[in-house]
Amino acid sequence: MGDPASGTTPETLRGLGISPGRAAGRVYRMAAPPLLPPPTPVTDPAAETARALRGLEQAARELARRAEGAADPAARDILEAEAAIAEDPMLAESVERRVASGLDAAHAIDAACADHRAALLVAGGYFAERASDLDDIRNRAVAAVLGLPMPGIPAPGHPFILVAEDLAPADTVNLDPDTVLALVTEKGGPTSHTAILARALGLPAVVACPGAAGIPDGTWAAVDGGTGEIVTGIGEAEAGEIQRQARAERERIGRTSGPGRTADGHPVKLLLNIGSAADAEAGVDAEGVGLFRTEFLYLDRRTPPTHEEQVAAYAEVLRAFPAGAPVVFRTLDAGTDKPLPFLGLAEEVNPALGVRGLRVARLRPEVLDAQLDAIAEAARETGTTPWVMAPMVTTPAEAADFARRARARGLSRVGAMIEVPAAALHADRLLDRLDFLSIGTNDLSQYTFAADRQHGDLADLLDPWQPALLRMVELCAEAGRAAGRPVGVCGEAAADPLLATVLVGLGVTSLSMSARSVPAVRDALARHTLAECRRNAELALDAPDPEAARAAVRAAG
Repeated sequence: MGDPASGTTPETLRGLGISPGRAAGRVYRMAAPPLLPPPTPVTDPAAETARALRGLEQAARELARRAEGAADPAARDILEAEAAIAEDPMLAESVERRVASGLDAAHAIDAACADHRAALLVAGGYFAERASDLDDIRNRAVAAVLGLPMPGIPAPGHPFILVAEDLAPADTVNLDPDTVLALVTEKGGPTSHTAILARALGLPAVVACPGAAGIPDGTWAAVDGGTGEIVTGIGEAEAGEIQRQARAERERIGRTSGPGRTADGHPVKLLLNIGSAADAEAGVDAEGVGLFRTEFLYLDRRTPPTHEEQVAAYAEVLRAFPAGAPVVFRTLDAGTDKPLPFLGLAEEVNPALGVRGLRVARLRPEVLDAQLDAIAEAARETGTTPWVMAPMVTTPAEAADFARRARARGLSRVGAMIEVPAAALHADRLLDRLDFLSIGTNDLSQYTFAADRQHGDLADLLDPWQPALLRMVELCAEAGRAAGRPVGVCGEAAADPLLATVLVGLGVTSLSMSARSVPAVRDALARHTLAECRRNAELALDAPDPEAARAAVRAAG
């Protein structure tokens, strides 16, 4: 209906909704990155090099400081990784070469970061996911060199909707959900840092929204993180009513508790995705762990963690949950697309399609064996029965070999991640050798649609509502039902309350997500019978595209 006082007419922008919920308020945009002044002649290369390196050091210290102050473990992990990039000797050497060629400190940092960013994008996979980090490092280091304030979040003095071309982890790590009502970016995808942190903070968010960064500061707008719609030009009274309704909905959902189940009592385990025991403590209302990302123990190390370090970390997570609760350890998900220096793997032309996940065991089997040994000892120490699964399993033979290794160490609950279409197509054969499957919708989308997870221009192909992706999920669930074995989803799709009803309708038996996502998913399931979930699944599978699938399921109620 617009704002009568300003005479504005509502306009709708559409992006990809990646964190459900509604919010309304005034829009304020992230400040533009520091502009480079005209180049200046370098009369003292040594002094100029020192000035440039101090800029990188200051950026790294600021990122490390923000990491230490981050309450959310996911945000902390991301910031620590970004600080490590800022401290990378290769980046420093690149800056030194630029100064030696005649560039001043600010321009040397800008050129070095641009080159490294381009190399990461070409590498694809995990490397491409770090490309936006170089933008943030560049902006902070250049600001330090020029004596400008570090980039940061606007502070209008009242709650607002934060809009940006893109958001770096350091921008979002200390966001106050009571001040920032929603996040909207022009770039990004369903697995971008913005998406991960928005879900962790429980903020409505829309990414890949063309034109969003052009919304003038102070504009009243409404954001729907489920549909991906941003309506600008609404009135203040309308915004207030939307906020009132959203607040009431959050309070209602917050009062839910207990195990996951549909309205007619069909059980669906609601589990956590975690990287440490601290993450587990934040999810006391969940029923266990559906994905423990063990690679966080290995990041930024030149040597692998010791046996004792691994046992202590695994045992701490096992003790955080009651006996009998599932705690699923994913073995090391690393390789040339998630580089770990101690592995000593060669660079590859196409890392995402190379030696990663379980495939690392082809070259370094002792790393997998050591990890399984540590999980088995942690199980003995705690008197529990952990579940273990391998990432990037592709063939029944790989599944059988992993199961043999795990069971030889007394690990009795052995499964696999379904991230590769070949594994989904032969899910029944994998379950001849395994006890459970867990579907990683992020990578399964990437490989099914041949679209890089971090490619903003292809975000629509990575939409978890894609009917072809849901068909892959259905194949796995049918195989699980036939074998009498559980099949869960631990990708970001599991955190979407509306999509959760579809996944359960397809036959999924558990959903794993961030702690903040659990109440809304629990509530959505409690308001639908199993028959209604199956109806929603049929509607989504029959739809021609993700938008139509969402609309059909939403209309069905």
